[in-house]
Amino acid sequence: MNAYLTLFDIAGFVALLLWGVHMVQTGIQRAFGPRLRTTLGVALGNRVYAFFAGLGVTAILQSSTATGLIVAGFAANGLVGLVPALAAMLGANVGTTLIVQVLSFDISRIAPILVLVGVAMFRRGNATHVRDLGRVFIGLGLLLLSLHLLLAQLEPYRDLPALRSALEALSGQPGLAILLAAVLAWAAHSSVAIVVLVMSFSAQGLLPVDVAFALVLGANLGTAINPLLEGSAKDDPQARRLPLGNLLNRVVGVLIGLALLHHIHPWMTQLAGDNARAVANFHTVFNLALAALFLPLLTPYAALLRRWLPANPAADPGQPLYLDSAARDLPVVALGNAARESLRMADTLQTMLHHSRQALATGDRKRIAEARRLDDVLDRLNGAIKTYVAGLDADEMTREDRRRADEILTFITNLEHAGDVVDKNLLNDIGKLTKRGLAFSPEGRRELDDMHGRLEANLRLAASLFVTADARAARLLAAEKETFRGMEGQATQTHFERLRSGRIDTTETSALHLDVLRDLRRINSHLVASAAYAAPEVLSAPGGTPPIAAGAPKAAGTPE
Repeated sequence: MNAYLTLFDIAGFVALLLWGVHMVQTGIQRAFGPRLRTTLGVALGNRVYAFFAGLGVTAILQSSTATGLIVAGFAANGLVGLVPALAAMLGANVGTTLIVQVLSFDISRIAPILVLVGVAMFRRGNATHVRDLGRVFIGLGLLLLSLHLLLAQLEPYRDLPALRSALEALSGQPGLAILLAAVLAWAAHSSVAIVVLVMSFSAQGLLPVDVAFALVLGANLGTAINPLLEGSAKDDPQARRLPLGNLLNRVVGVLIGLALLHHIHPWMTQLAGDNARAVANFHTVFNLALAALFLPLLTPYAALLRRWLPANPAADPGQPLYLDSAARDLPVVALGNAARESLRMADTLQTMLHHSRQALATGDRKRIAEARRLDDVLDRLNGAIKTYVAGLDADEMTREDRRRADEILTFITNLEHAGDVVDKNLLNDIGKLTKRGLAFSPEGRRELDDMHGRLEANLRLAASLFVTADARAARLLAAEKETFRGMEGQATQTHFERLRSGRIDTTETSALHLDVLRDLRRINSHLVASAAYAAPEVLSAPGGTPPIAAGAPKAAGTPE
């Protein structure tokens, strides 16, 4: 019975350690995530800057996975080349070693102080970033406390014969130790937690140094597996280049480290003076050596990855490209991915409008069919983005994150409604016109073409406002609703004048002409509403779009 209780105690202390690491990472990500993401994006100009940017950002975030998700997002969006992205990951791997260096010193006595300060900041802090930093202090305190309790629990068992036999077996099988640590790091989603555990066990004499070094190699390997297995767009070879490249350079490093293990551990232990420092130093030296080895070789290495994983020549346009499931633990990255996918919806709707405009001008049925096909793409992307955003953990989101999520959902909902109007109404009207062999009057065609062009310009403006939230763009878009209504009214008036004059081409197409005018006006209303959340103080002003309309847009078939 006592053995079972001891196992439960050990499991609980390990869980507390993992939770402490999680609190530190999420607290820093909430407090500094957006600014660090911007800093990292600016620095990814060349491999040297990218390396140090990855190192610095990861040293603050304490998560190479988080840094990897940010860099992968930039790479997938085409904002950064593969070479600087790989360099940033090499820097991120070095950055994770710094917290291990700090924890290699015995600072467990300050754990209660850290928890006390953290709770005070979290409970009493008025500013959001103060509360986030409170989470960091609580996490550090829990991490140190769990290590202290875990080592105290294991102290009586350090001379246990069964434990000694198991450790001797691992000492003779370093490959098995590497595999074990890789699985643990993959399951824990953290190499830091596993390395800290190994370092603490080695400091207490529970692990021989050579076994500890092998476990460190495995932890470094395991943490590179998660992005490859859990990333999105597994069917997109381009999105897999960075995580695969990071994993392969870890594999090479582990193989070299394994070959040199028995030569390295005696002198590293002697230089460090104690086991904990030796393990921390080995962790740092391994990642520095890996960076020194691969940084000069990144150009041919990136070319090799491109050859292995060439771009997909015929990707499904309805398949999301940027909704990385592994990024859901980091809302600022996940929302950036969702925003990028939302812009794909805007591009798709832009193409639909172009096809409908050409079909209206030429009567080309192929244009109508292509536009209808794109509406299916629009619907699939809309559903995927909504599911992705709805699946984010609300507890991990800041107020700014929740506001951005609302912006994204409003934007894509209105784009989808606009697409429905194009598909179910506008294209039907154009199809009827073509099927009956009719044509609008030259004046009517010119007016409709001008309005179509205005729609395309307004969609580009809405997409720009979605990205920048610029007040000038918001005022322009808000004014476009009334401007477009004026264009519709003027076109209706001139149509009636032609009708009264007895024009045959106007009389034959009058009902369809008025329907098309109504369809274009409804599409424009959804385009204006799509960006209502981006600048509500502007769009809710007189003549603008009320936030209620923006948050709950009317269905495509609802008259206005």
